[in-house]
Amino acid sequence: MKKSALLFAAAFLPFLTYSADLTGTWKAEFDTQIGRQKYTYTLKQNGSKLTGKANAEIGDQRRVSDLTEGKVDGDKVSFVEKLNFNDNDIRITYSGTASVNEMKLTREVGDFAKEEIVVKRDPASPTPTPNQPAAASNNPERERRGGRGFGGPIVLAADDKPHFPDPAESFDKERGNIPHGKIELVEYDSKTVGNKRKVNIYTPPGYSADQKYPVLYLLHGIGGDENEWPRGARPEIILDNLFADKKAVPMIVVMPNGRAQTDDRPGPNPFSTAPAFAKFEQDLLHDLIPFIESKYSVKTDREHRALAGLSMGGGQSLNFGLGNIDKFAWVGGFSSAPNTKPAAELLPDPAAAKKLKLLYLSCGNKDGLIRVSQGVHTYLKEKEVPHIWHIDEHAHDFQHWKKGLYHFSQLIFKPAAK
Repeated sequence: MKKSALLFAAAFLPFLTYSADLTGTWKAEFDTQIGRQKYTYTLKQNGSKLTGKANAEIGDQRRVSDLTEGKVDGDKVSFVEKLNFNDNDIRITYSGTASVNEMKLTREVGDFAKEEIVVKRDPASPTPTPNQPAAASNNPERERRGGRGFGGPIVLAADDKPHFPDPAESFDKERGNIPHGKIELVEYDSKTVGNKRKVNIYTPPGYSADQKYPVLYLLHGIGGDENEWPRGARPEIILDNLFADKKAVPMIVVMPNGRAQTDDRPGPNPFSTAPAFAKFEQDLLHDLIPFIESKYSVKTDREHRALAGLSMGGGQSLNFGLGNIDKFAWVGGFSSAPNTKPAAELLPDPAAAKKLKLLYLSCGNKDGLIRVSQGVHTYLKEKEVPHIWHIDEHAHDFQHWKKGLYHFSQLIFKPAAK
């Protein structure tokens, strides 16, 4: 009996997990909304404790941060990178598995972003005692689609293809022989933030107080503000052309600043304003929408209210729109960013989506953030939630976002959008 127990233990021994010594230099590189980040982690392991520093490069910006709360338990590893941006403390947490020369980690930037990254030991760094490789994922679908977040290779599925044909080249070119709407920058009082905030309002050609209009709330990305859509996409031209061709219902388009804080400028470190993007939900619902409905001639029921955005604004649109289906009937995310909630949290009751007139998801097949949208699409498909899934040939850029607005605006406020 004792001999067989020893033989069993010997047979099982290779599958036991031992801690690798993670002391050394490790590197990772991945795409983000604010550019491609290059990280060098210098780690020192002492027993189960792990300390070190993180050197990050984003474009021409560089920073060095301390790594704290580091723990190693078998092949499990975790640590925290602490940043201070504009007096805002942000915790970047890392957790996952480690082998001799590779760590597979989940990296979470506060409540804003969550991504899967692979960190590799620098070949020039001495390699300590070898260890068992990290355990394989127990979620094949997640592995196939690359997980939730950004960074790493783009993996396309069979249905990651265009839903619409590409628009004509002139779709965003100004035409002189048609009526034109206008964009004006106005201010509104925000009780949520405690000051006046700026917002760009597009009114369609021939806007009149004698007519009631539907409203599209159009949100920007992490590095933008209320001027990002007018500056990068000239939405007034796209919409003027569509209205002239009778392809879209005349509407008012509201382009706010999605950063609900006193200083709502992007600043040099956009990540520092991440918490304000979540807070904007309250500003939108309780301050901005009431302002629009008191100042402009608009219809005030949910069926005449749409919400869409690009990147960070796409994540906001999915988070806020699907979280407030009683307020919005038309929801769209164009290459939504990692601030997008996990799909099951976005829509825990798939049956509730029947109240939506349209749920629209799009992304470019060269976009490093595509896995965020793929994850939402996969969940909606599994739960049989009606939605439009459109993948074109672009990256994370205004070529995709302009076309997103072009397609989305033709669908909303019509009887049969699906």
